[in-house]
Amino acid sequence: MEQIRIHGRGGQGVVTAAELIAIAAFKENKYSQAFPHFGVERSGAPIKSYARISSTPILTRERVYKPSVLIIQDHTLLEGDEDITQGIDSKTLIIINAPKGYTLTKRLPTKKVYISPATEIALNIFGKNIVNTVILGALAKHSNLISIESLKKAVHEKFKEKGRTIIKKNIMAIELAYQGKYE
Repeated sequence: MEQIRIHGRGGQGVVTAAELIAIAAFKENKYSQAFPHFGVERSGAPIKSYARISSTPILTRERVYKPSVLIIQDHTLLEGDEDITQGIDSKTLIIINAPKGYTLTKRLPTKKVYISPATEIALNIFGKNIVNTVILGALAKHSNLISIESLKKAVHEKFKEKGRTIIKKNIMAIELAYQGKYE
């Protein structure tokens, strides 16, 4: 079973990112689960959500303490009080939203760290720092957990009520991150 923990700030789409991962995995005939960890829900406050993907039924409902994938939607969280890298090991894949030229100063036990300028892409496409679909494009690129095709289907399903324009922009964001156009 693959366990994913997503850290970000309120307003960046952290909860929706976990839901999109679960929907995309389901589209690939995998078992999946997504849930948030609620605390102070205000824009800009640190929040986290979780997702699991498995080829067998998922029975656990607890938080993800030892993620196989860690997604950090705001690199400044690495410098905060909470140790968001807790539970990672040498096999953990880490994807960090950070600006071009960002140098990771925190020592991590894994070499599988990828930087995505998701904020830059989100600001260019959406005009605001909603990086969830962007960072998931990087996840599809750097892992075998979900395909870009399934992710696009998940966006269609999740955002169908929001209309074609929102769907089109989110798919564009996914594709740009996947293709590494901004890296």
